[in-house]
Amino acid sequence: MGYPWMVEAKKYVGLKEIPGAKHNSTILNWLKELKAWWSEDESPWCGVYVGHCFKSCGLAIPKYYMRAKAWADGWGIKIDKPIPGCVVVFERTGGGHVGIVTGINSKGNLIVLGGNQGNMVKYSPFDTSRVVGYFVPKDYPNIDYTAKLAIVDNTDSLSTNEA
Repeated sequence: MGYPWMVEAKKYVGLKEIPGAKHNSTILNWLKELKAWWSEDESPWCGVYVGHCFKSCGLAIPKYYMRAKAWADGWGIKIDKPIPGCVVVFERTGGGHVGIVTGINSKGNLIVLGGNQGNMVKYSPFDTSRVVGYFVPKDYPNIDYTAKLAIVDNTDSLSTNEA
């Protein structure tokens, strides 16, 4: 997966929000770069993370990138099945979640690299029944639509709450 947004996304694995009055400076910098109207890491920031990864590569992001489901509302090209590096939008109680598909585990769950997964950037397994859609950027010409998802040895519990 040599897509530039994946290279950027992997740089932040392990980054955590800071509970309370203090905030993670990296997340604050993303908010500033993306011209957010808030400046704290307590609000859901999955869309901020994905937005940063694409914008830092010179690619378009949705106007309302901070809303996970905005990634499924006219951004990119919708594809029928997941491929490595595609954006995936999920349904969740109270909203949505957005991340980047990196593989699949032996149980058939998607492995997603995302922000605000357990209040941090990490790889998490997701049940495919929650998927709203899969998307690739319109403004990146070299998408490999035939790429297969690698089977990843990830036995973590399914992600169920990304708020």
